[in-house]
Amino acid sequence: MDAPPLLPTRARDSHKGTAGTVGVIGGCAGDGQARMVGAPALAARAALRAGAGLAKIASPDRILTEVIGLCPSATGVSLATGADGAVVAHEAAAVLDRLANDAGCLVVGPGMGSGDAVESSALRAVGQQECPVVLDADGLNALASVAHYAGEIRGRVIVTPHPGEFRRLAGPLKIAEDPTDDATRTAAAERLAQALGCVVVLKGAGTVVSDGHRTWVSERGHPCLATAGTGDVLAGVIGGLVAQYAAAAPIAPGVAMPVDPRKPLDLFDCARVGVLAHAIAGERWAAGHDASAGLLAAELADEIPAVIETLRGA
Repeated sequence: MDAPPLLPTRARDSHKGTAGTVGVIGGCAGDGQARMVGAPALAARAALRAGAGLAKIASPDRILTEVIGLCPSATGVSLATGADGAVVAHEAAAVLDRLANDAGCLVVGPGMGSGDAVESSALRAVGQQECPVVLDADGLNALASVAHYAGEIRGRVIVTPHPGEFRRLAGPLKIAEDPTDDATRTAAAERLAQALGCVVVLKGAGTVVSDGHRTWVSERGHPCLATAGTGDVLAGVIGGLVAQYAAAAPIAPGVAMPVDPRKPLDLFDCARVGVLAHAIAGERWAAGHDASAGLLAAELADEIPAVIETLRGA
């Protein structure tokens, strides 16, 4: 398949309110669970590095100050927690609804852990149709745990599973293709995309992007990307690109909307550009450090702006 399309140049009169807003819902501070602070901060940092004008992070109130401390360019939205530190499900739903009204894309799942609020947030995100969603990490695991979950997806959704998360999503749908076998990875992503009616980003060496009709395989990347947090960065980069460049949904099936030159891409192409930028950023870090390992995810995010500039058109 052809290479991803080039991005538009940045308008001279852009400001933070017109450059796209990304809402990130993530983080975990519940008793008995790993304390996860970095994941939502990395996703927000990556969205901003991809050019988004604003990032809003919704995290449990116990850790929100720490999360924002890791990404002070973002703004924080508190998720109320109970005595055990777990997020209160109905409070999370209300926050998600507000973010969906304000943002150009939601990134749901980085470091969320498990529990009722995670499951309800994942379901609410994929069920609403106002705002495109990148569902990642614990959001994927929560969705996969819901019986007949495919029928809950009504909105414009990109799912970003690694092979383990893919298997959890694919099992209930009787998709048997191996997501780690080069001979079947493409078919695996296509089948999941067709079953869910969304864009699938099957991560790994040779990341596959499919909407069930079109499929693209990345030929770029570097082994240094095999480290914690790089998936959060990818989710944030894709979210940032969707918020900036994704066209409005068709007003009815089969009816095309006029193309806005500032928002010329669909979710499939936003995902492809995000995967490509992420892969090239890993290559640039490795070349600059003369190293095959040792990358920190925050460093990867900081390579993104220069890479994005190489992916713009005239």
